Amino acid sequence: MSPREDRLDRILARLDRDSTVGVEALSEELGVSLATVRRDLDLLEQRRLLERTHGGASRRNVDYDLSLRYKEAAATEAKAAIARAAVSRITPGSVIGLSGGTTTFMVADALSQSDDLLHDLTIVTNAVDIAHKLAVHPGIKVIVCGGVINASSFELVGSFVDAVLRGIWIDLAFIGVHAFSATAGGTTANEDEAYVNRLMAQRAERAIVVADSSKCGRRSFASVGGTEVFEEIITDDSLGEDELRELTAAGYAVDLAPTRPDGERR
Repeated sequence: MSPREDRLDRILARLDRDSTVGVEALSEELGVSLATVRRDLDLLEQRRLLERTHGGASRRNVDYDLSLRYKEAAATEAKAAIARAAVSRITPGSVIGLSGGTTTFMVADALSQSDDLLHDLTIVTNAVDIAHKLAVHPGIKVIVCGGVINASSFELVGSFVDAVLRGIWIDLAFIGVHAFSATAGGTTANEDEAYVNRLMAQRAERAIVVADSSKCGRRSFASVGGTEVFEEIITDDSLGEDELRELTAAGYAVDLAPTRPDGERR
């Protein structure tokens, strides 16, 4: 990654956290001149990833995809709680679908530590990192959907994925998304990944969104689907009461995975 692209990622990460940012603050944080920051912000505005304001920038309503190393550092506790809740739904002998993403990778990680499930299990995934994580367990059969790899997410997309998924059935699919809401359903930043995620969900007897609560109430570029595809959302216990009511009213079952050791909601 070039120094400029690294700066752009850091700017987007800052906006994802704080919603707004000033030129002077970015200049100090990044160790570059004010003019350099302004040029970076102008470029991100041209890419429709932010909105320029007087003296800085603000986050657009449409979500964007950060590089994996920034996403992995965010909401780790929440993702781990979601992963534990997801794994508790898995039974030996099942065919499990896992889309790509940091939350679904943590589901795979939690699964790899569950000795009672490491036999007679089939995993279907389009994510290279998830396949690598689970392939070392001889009791797990890993089916990787072929395709073209997205280097930023390790997900395989394209017609080869389509051919594999249309030839199989899945018992339970866990689908990661970049954003979700009662009105927009699950959405991602990449239309090819959204297509694969939707198809995997459609080939499953039951499909569940796994996403931390910071992604709720937002929308990304490409639609994965709503209640016609997903019956349930597993998120963490920081979800707001209003958001919970809206999702429930829209027809989703919502599981709030506890992040506190005592299991109580925050």
